[in-house]
Order: sequence, then structure tokens, then C-alpha cells
Amino acid sequence: MLFLRYESFRQYVRWYPVTTAILAVQLIMYLWMEIDGSTNDPETLLRFGALVNAAPFSGDYWRYFASQFLHSGFSHLLFNSFSLFVFAPPLERLLGKWKYAVFYLGSGFIGNLAFVLLGKETVVSVGASGSIYGVFAAYLFIALFFKKALDKQSSSTIKTVVIVGFIYSFLIPQINLYAHIGGFIGGFLLFAPLFRR
Repeated sequence: MLFLRYESFRQYVRWYPVTTAILAVQLIMYLWMEIDGSTNDPETLLRFGALVNAAPFSGDYWRYFASQFLHSGFSHLLFNSFSLFVFAPPLERLLGKWKYAVFYLGSGFIGNLAFVLLGKETVVSVGASGSIYGVFAAYLFIALFFKKALDKQSSSTIKTVVIVGFIYSFLIPQINLYAHIGGFIGGFLLFAPLFRR
């Protein structure tokens, strides 16, 4: 099973440096925002780089990346960090740290771009979900076009996660559906050229 983590802490840090760095930054930013305000406070989120699908914030392109490392509330941080901790490592090993970093940030950027272009209500958005859905899309790409590269259990797991994830995205109002869909499509499109290289 590809998504079971057997590594020690030292092995995890050494083998998956980009994923480790992302997890660390997410935690640091969460603690920093809690000390300097609240992760549930829109003003605090905006000061630290949250994205809003309305001017003038939608023109601040640094927010398309910064918002990927911010989370609103501990449960939001925990859920995204757990998903990243479990699913991202094999992909980082497969692509290599630099291509994986480009893929991760690129998926998140496309997810945020979709949110800005398609979101109808003005919303303050934060979270790594767009990037994480890009990771899911990469595994789905492998499951569809390189079936022998994934064992059956891992292939079934990723398909189930994607289906349940999108159902959850449609049912829960607070979730940024456009970022999830955009990140997924972005990940699917970005993975092909990076994987072939």
C-alpha cells in the first residue's frame, strides 16, 4: 500500500524535504496568526496573505501562493496537513523535489485562479486544498494511464478519496469548491509534462 507511512521522523524529513517544509510552514503560519490575532478572523487572514476574489486583493498575485500555506481554524489545518503528510511523499519521490515543488505550487495557483475567475460570492479563501487536489489528480493520472505503476489497493484508495472528496466539497458550504476543482484540473494537466520529463 503506497499511502501507509512507515518512515521514522528523520527518514521522512530526509526523503521528503519539500513536503516537510510545507508542513512546517503551515504550522508556523498557523501559530503566528493565532498569536497575532486569530486564524478565524478575516482581517488577520488578509494581513497574512489570504486571497479574496474581488479587487484589490484579486490583483495581488503573491496571495495566490501565500494563501496556500494559511488555514482557518485548527481542524482545517489538521485535515489538510494529514492529507499532505500521507499522500504527498510518494509523489515527491517520483517527481523529485524541484519538479514536485513546481507541481504543488502550480496546482494551488490554478485552483486559486479558478476561484477568482468563477467564484460569484466575495469570499476570503485560504488553505492547501487546491494543491492537495492536484496531488490526488496526479495519482488518478497514474491510475488511468500507467495502471501497473500502482498496486490495486492504492489505486482503489485514490479513486475513493477523489470521489468522497468531491462529494464533500459539494455538500459543505464553507469549502472552496472552485479551488478544489481548479487544483484538480491543474494537477492533472501539470503532471503529464513533468512526469514525462
